[in-house]
Amino acid sequence: MRRLSLLLVAAVAALTCGPTAHAATRANWNRSEQEDVVAAGILARLDDGRFHGERDLTGAQLGEALTALAGQPVAGAAQTTVSVTAFDARLVAQLGLNDIAAHVQDTARQAGLNPPRTFGTEVVARFLGLRTNHPASDDALELYPWEPITRAEAAHSFATLLQSRDWAVENARAQLGAFALPSYDATTRSALRVAVSKIGMPYIWGGETDTTSSTYGYQAHGGYDCSGFVWRTFKLSNLPAGTGITGRTAAQMAGEIPKRERLRLDEIAPGDLVFFGTAKFNGKATETGVDHVGIALSPHWMIHSSAQGVYVSSLDDEWRQARFTWARRVL
Repeated sequence: MRRLSLLLVAAVAALTCGPTAHAATRANWNRSEQEDVVAAGILARLDDGRFHGERDLTGAQLGEALTALAGQPVAGAAQTTVSVTAFDARLVAQLGLNDIAAHVQDTARQAGLNPPRTFGTEVVARFLGLRTNHPASDDALELYPWEPITRAEAAHSFATLLQSRDWAVENARAQLGAFALPSYDATTRSALRVAVSKIGMPYIWGGETDTTSSTYGYQAHGGYDCSGFVWRTFKLSNLPAGTGITGRTAAQMAGEIPKRERLRLDEIAPGDLVFFGTAKFNGKATETGVDHVGIALSPHWMIHSSAQGVYVSSLDDEWRQARFTWARRVL
């Protein structure tokens, strides 16, 4: 039923929204943030007096923005456009967090996870909150990590830093500086390699593949929701562990095991599915009670798809510990 509803929504949108409406949405979805960065002198309006959030950020504009942010000259990028990952890497460097990104990258590499070269900087950037998740109705506005970043998306990142730069940098350094991973057996390593390879992919409601073509028929953009990310890692990769996962939603996955097999927070091992919501440890796995799932990288870290797309979060975070329901062993 959910997929049928999505198809109907997409059909209506295709009939009622022409290119002009789409461009306006892409241009103006965060108008207040655009105004904030203009007022702060970070990104200027273009020659016609408009911000044009729908246009790609240029390398020269990035240099001007970083110069304003740093208060001293900073070189721009030679490229005409700047990808999302390249933009994130420049901001991470500008904030003095390259050493933390390198630590995260090296830790994943030494654990045998074959991380993409952007893994460290994307983990840091998304830990800082530099990306955002568009509402499900606007999923088509999401960007792949390799796509050119738009001026609107860049404005969101700069506006976020204007609000919380010092605290966010300090928090990222303190937490990610302690990022550590254990040794993995071959089965666990194989599964986590798939998960890590998807770093930076956008959060898409109902998504479980890199494209708009999915197992269930339709998704507005390539990317993953939380349970779709689990589905991609274990089911679509044809890993043996995936045979025991039959439900598609987080609640269904949480409810597939008897209560005696539920794991508490201090029992988590790499590869476990980690569930969150309002449900009690011995309660029912309802759709309202269990609303999120991630994959444990260790007893202290997980990888999941949420507001920052596919990224890494601490399981020691007080908010996540308060919402933890139970975990499930699949490996």
